[in-house]
Amino acid sequence: MTATRLRTVILGCGNIAGGFDAARPADADPLTHAGALVRHGGFELVACVDPDLRRAQGFVERWGVARAHETAEALAGLGGGVDVVVVASPTDRHEEHVGLAIELGARAVFCEKPIAPTLPAATRMVDACARAGVLMAVNHTRRWAPDVVALAHDLGAGRYGPVRSAYGLYNKGVLNNGSHMVDLAAFLLGDLALAWAGSAVADHWPDDPTIPFTLVAEGGVPVQVGVGHAADTALFELQIVTAEAVIAMEAGGARWRIRRPIDNPDFRGYKSLAVGEPVDGTYRLAMAAAVENLHAAVVEGRALASTGRTALAAQALCEAIRSASGADTASLAASRRNGLS
Repeated sequence: MTATRLRTVILGCGNIAGGFDAARPADADPLTHAGALVRHGGFELVACVDPDLRRAQGFVERWGVARAHETAEALAGLGGGVDVVVVASPTDRHEEHVGLAIELGARAVFCEKPIAPTLPAATRMVDACARAGVLMAVNHTRRWAPDVVALAHDLGAGRYGPVRSAYGLYNKGVLNNGSHMVDLAAFLLGDLALAWAGSAVADHWPDDPTIPFTLVAEGGVPVQVGVGHAADTALFELQIVTAEAVIAMEAGGARWRIRRPIDNPDFRGYKSLAVGEPVDGTYRLAMAAAVENLHAAVVEGRALASTGRTALAAQALCEAIRSASGADTASLAASRRNGLS
């Protein structure tokens, strides 16, 4: 067990807070905040908050949290101080809850994405944390996945030759899931600029359509992203075309496939791509790595892999995509449920 235990509060007791791990074996790789925090051992879960008190009490029982509350305001009298606040509440409550974390004297916030319904709200949150000296980690999880980290290093080192282009597929909202795609592309390929946005598809969130778009990465590398429909299947995949390989992230990172050029067996003098064997990805290790990074950032001063600033850059591009597509950019808060679930 890690020596320094950080007193931690979790706001919101839904799936990403702990629900996805609730019925999984104790030795399974954690997919949620609570699962990873408990597995790490360097965090003391002193309170959780959810407007559904029954769910919050179930969360207490499953994860060994000291106490449950229906409202975040009840934390004002929390004795012993708070080191870390996990913001896993609905997006339209994030600004309020990050503000509460600052008031509680937290040393770090671990916030779900998108960080806010609008870019101005996201900017206020990130700036407020910076002024208060509060570390802000944002759950763009793939920045912690070991295979993605290794790929970023290999691409930067030129292991696969020059990057020619990239192609993505996603659904379920340009801000909700599209921000993951934009952030992943930025992590792997560097600074991005918007070149084009297409027609919006209303496939899940009434206030966050899914939009095809094209970005341009450093060196003029095109990043073309298409869409699917959330009613059909979960969809999040990326192909990176380089001079020496086509590298494909499949099933959200659960699998990878690298296809390298081979001599074409039928047409002499031509190269074609080998089929490539799929290999298991390490996305399932990302949340544990995120929590390890968070603990080291608070205790040792280590840099965070995913921050408010990196998330803000992704959100700015997502807002630009929405605007360029002509999609309704009314505040996401208008149709989000007023609560923590």
